[in-house]
Amino acid sequence: MSQSPRFSLRTWPAALQWLALLTAAGTGGWLLGHLGMPAAWFLGPMLVAVAFGVGGATIHMPRPAFKLGQGCVGILVAQSMTLSVLLALAQSWHVMLLATALTLALSLLVSLGLVWFGGIPGSTAAWGMAPGAASAMVAMAEEDGADGRVVATMQYVRVVCVVLVGALVGHLTATPGVAPAGLPALPIEAGLADLGPSLALIPCGVLAGARLPAGALLLPLLAGAALQVGGVLRLGLPEWLPPLAYGAIGCYIGLRFDLATLSHVWRRLPAMIVGAVVLILLCALSAWLIALLLGKDFLSVYLATTPGGLDAMAIIAVDTRSDAGLVLAMQTLRLFGVILTGAFFARQIMRLAQR
Repeated sequence: MSQSPRFSLRTWPAALQWLALLTAAGTGGWLLGHLGMPAAWFLGPMLVAVAFGVGGATIHMPRPAFKLGQGCVGILVAQSMTLSVLLALAQSWHVMLLATALTLALSLLVSLGLVWFGGIPGSTAAWGMAPGAASAMVAMAEEDGADGRVVATMQYVRVVCVVLVGALVGHLTATPGVAPAGLPALPIEAGLADLGPSLALIPCGVLAGARLPAGALLLPLLAGAALQVGGVLRLGLPEWLPPLAYGAIGCYIGLRFDLATLSHVWRRLPAMIVGAVVLILLCALSAWLIALLLGKDFLSVYLATTPGGLDAMAIIAVDTRSDAGLVLAMQTLRLFGVILTGAFFARQIMRLAQR
């Protein structure tokens, strides 16, 4: 892979890079939304940002913007939380545990395949395929002695594959007649008295969850759901805010790809993509079986079991009118499962790989 492409954004002034990125990201989101693609304002900016990152762009989406975008998604999901939804989730706890264990086992199996057939070291493969929050997995992998650059690339390659497949599945299986992608999927008419507190929950939740995995999304979600279920607040957000939040998350993920990183992992990139697709297909098969057990629609269970990321699946669930409560509950359960067992699985994969 060439280190010096003929065209590079590296020489552009930062202001011009931002102008080009925001213009292209907005255009990409609008075009995908016009085509009826779920999570268009997330998917379009993400793909544009990937192209900018690989093209040599030196700009990076500020992490606070990414965190605030996650907080906004948390409030959107909290809009769907009612007492009946929570009771339904509580009754399905055993199936959610089964689904979590199954997804972790499948990721372990695919990791072994990457070690044996893809030439990726055991610890790196384990952390790279771990279906958890990408940033948390990279940090834990580096503490465990794995190659952080390879783990980061594997995580974000899988996220891109998951989002592309998830958006396609949502487009093919979503119920006709839903609102256009990018608009709030669960519009609740909140008065001005409720709009202010709803907006205030976002930065407050982001700050409170700063040290928790995916806390920027989960804390606003939990606080908003508690206030709404308790009858204290009717959650609502301005119509223009969710597309901005989606775009911020998409650009943050996309700009994580750069030419230097891809050059470092170029020979292993095909194996990473194949591994991600195989894991997605295996999780889709398990989702079909679990959907039969739960009596749920396939799309909701697919989004709940597909391997990451939490914010991306929440966006697609909201846009497709899926069971957002189930999606977030299972994704969150798996996230904490990976965090608690990741180091153990990494050691087991290294032992098996040596044998």
